Amino acid sequence: MNFRTEVELSVGAYEICHADKLMLWGSCFTNSIGALLSDGKFVCDINPFGVLYNPMSIAAGMQQLLERYRYGEKDLLHENGMWFSLMHHSAYSFPEKSSCLDAINTRLNAGADFLEKADWLLITWGTARIYEWKADGRIVGNCHKLPERLFTRRLLSAEEIVETYRRLLQKLRECNPNLQVLFTISPIRHMRDGMHGNQISKAVLLLAADRLCETLPYCHYFPAYEIMMDELRDYRFYADDMLHPAPLAVNYIWECFKKTCFTKNTIRILQELSEVKKALEHRPFNPESEAYKTFLRQILLKIRGLKEKFPYLDVQKEETLCQVRLKK
Repeated sequence: MNFRTEVELSVGAYEICHADKLMLWGSCFTNSIGALLSDGKFVCDINPFGVLYNPMSIAAGMQQLLERYRYGEKDLLHENGMWFSLMHHSAYSFPEKSSCLDAINTRLNAGADFLEKADWLLITWGTARIYEWKADGRIVGNCHKLPERLFTRRLLSAEEIVETYRRLLQKLRECNPNLQVLFTISPIRHMRDGMHGNQISKAVLLLAADRLCETLPYCHYFPAYEIMMDELRDYRFYADDMLHPAPLAVNYIWECFKKTCFTKNTIRILQELSEVKKALEHRPFNPESEAYKTFLRQILLKIRGLKEKFPYLDVQKEETLCQVRLKK
């Protein structure tokens, strides 16, 4: 008997190849999936501005990459001894103005270069609620714990999101005609407005994603939110804060993602890489024995075979680790 409702997955509706270049934007759930993609040796660029939660901040970030915008002092604020940008995560905050600008602009340049050649944009929206900086009305990506009186908070409409993304994606496709887009809604609940308020926010995001996928053939949707809410509704799948998915849930959603999005060849490559990783994690009883040296040589041959078959793979770390252990 089946004691749960399984979310229907659109297997085969779109395919991500292992050689594809993936650019990920969005909430902290993006970082979780991005880490798994990076671990699987995908070529990724993850959150050039740091974590961004609302669709408009994500769109503004992409627009800045398109324009190759360069940050200057006018784009920064200085509070409590730190320089920071309202568009960026606190990881880009520094005591020195020059360090802040260098970190932001270096990352923007790298992101702009990657965006031009990306095969996929993976966009995870977290909330439809935005903060507008009262001084000039712009939507911010991060409030940096500044007083709430400096911001106006409001709920976006699905229409606002759809119109913004139609214009943005048209520009992106003009520069990169083969670009594909995969939307997800973060399963992380934003509880500041209560359970009902969170559902209203997610509903706006779901409507916007649905309309974009209906009207733009290069836009697709993966149901991360639905999997968490319907298949994994038990609280054992949540972290201690009862809001974020636990590692078990993230891994389950990842398996659904693989089944839905990856080609058979991609899954084969991931399996081979997983075997190499497990082999390198093996702790021998006697690391100086000839048997272990033979074992390492076999792993090294497998790594070099993967490099030969897939030249884009970055397995230098694994190859070096094998060589170091062989010399001991």
